[in-house]
Amino acid sequence: MRLIFEKSINGRKGVRLPKLDVPEQSDLPQALRRRKKASLPEVAELDVVRHFTHLSQRNIGIDTHFYPLGSCTMKYNPKICEEIANLRGFRELHPLMPLINPNLVQGALEVIYEAERQLCEITGMDAFTLQPLAGAHGELTGLLLITAFHKYHKHNKRYIIVPDSSHGTNPASAAMCGYEVIVIPTGKDGCMDLNLFKEKLSDEVAAVMLTCPNTLGLFNPHIKEIAELAHKAGALMYYDGANLNAIMGKLRPGDVGFDVVHLNLHKTFATPHGGGGPGAGPVGVKKTLEPFLPIPRVKKDNQGFILEENAPLSIGKVTAFYGNYGVVLKAYAYILLLGKEGLIKASEHAVLNANYVRARLKGHYEIPYDRVCMHECVVSAIKQARKGVHALDIAKALIDKGFHPPTMYFPAIVKEALMIEPTETESKQTLDAFIEAMIDIARLAEEAPEAVKQAPLTTPVGRVDEVRAARRPILKYLPRFYEEE
Repeated sequence: MRLIFEKSINGRKGVRLPKLDVPEQSDLPQALRRRKKASLPEVAELDVVRHFTHLSQRNIGIDTHFYPLGSCTMKYNPKICEEIANLRGFRELHPLMPLINPNLVQGALEVIYEAERQLCEITGMDAFTLQPLAGAHGELTGLLLITAFHKYHKHNKRYIIVPDSSHGTNPASAAMCGYEVIVIPTGKDGCMDLNLFKEKLSDEVAAVMLTCPNTLGLFNPHIKEIAELAHKAGALMYYDGANLNAIMGKLRPGDVGFDVVHLNLHKTFATPHGGGGPGAGPVGVKKTLEPFLPIPRVKKDNQGFILEENAPLSIGKVTAFYGNYGVVLKAYAYILLLGKEGLIKASEHAVLNANYVRARLKGHYEIPYDRVCMHECVVSAIKQARKGVHALDIAKALIDKGFHPPTMYFPAIVKEALMIEPTETESKQTLDAFIEAMIDIARLAEEAPEAVKQAPLTTPVGRVDEVRAARRPILKYLPRFYEEE
């Protein structure tokens, strides 16, 4: 596709600017004045419209393509949830209004109150805060709550235990809160090594952080035993809810021993998660940690809904206002839309789809932990790597076949990892097309590996030096024909 500068024709116009209404001679310092005429493309309005429309059609997104993007799920977002969030009564609310006159925003406060109640029911927690803006922010908030709890009870805690299959933000959040991190390796069953966990557990451990199912897509059958051991040692159990999509409606983390949980509303409850946001990472806690939750909290009294700030043990605010309200609203609408049975079916279909992909790719790709998985499956391109074709090459080849690549090289404990998360909304026909593309790439990697390594061939830009692009990004267009100026 030609760039907009390359479509420029001298003298062509797409806009007529109004007459200059400021003096050409001004007191602007010479150093701040433009030294040469702006290099702008000369194009018609139609050229601009077609250019940017064609660019948008080059994008791979959930509304146009299958998007199996592993750990940061790109679920399909029901349009009705978008419509509800766009209702004028919600869209035009000012965030200071609840402080000025709560009576004028009773509906918005009720959404927050009821959303917290719904999330409590789904997770088995006693209270929630909707303030955190993303999963990692929720993790930090959860660990701050754990720290406040131990400090209040004068517990001497130094460590946080995490498995090596955890999300990378887990140890980072723990370190930010001043803890030393104990990493437990994965056993042969794909779960945290239970014997090593027992060895490392002590009365100085503040919490055990578990992603369940883990990043291998596997459910740990020893959760209750782990929780009992942790509690006996005076540690709290932290549930990384990024993968709740696999067990939503089937199992409540609070019922198997977890004390703190964060959720990714932009993953499990179908709210947009494009371009790095917006997101929401609400945190739920058991009763013993409720006094430490961030303020303000929405409470209900005889007069209606109010914002309560009287909480002497609270960790304070963790964000401005009340979190990403629009994201919470969409998630709340999604929960009401599906209801209990719908949420259960969503989890069942997500697990079914992932296992279907795993079973059909077996034999073509290595399955590092070949057992029934949950909402995502992890395959390895180690077999293809022997021919010089790596996970990155397979991802690039998928682009040529019209599919967004899955997550690559994660979890890090699997060599040449490809994490495939189909979600519950994809049809068998879509999955079959993706599976056939993966099988075809595996065949090509065996017969003509160099062809795979040249992909993608259908995109405006082919292979780039990704290390150089990260370290020395070019953030503006540098047309060749202006370089001499």
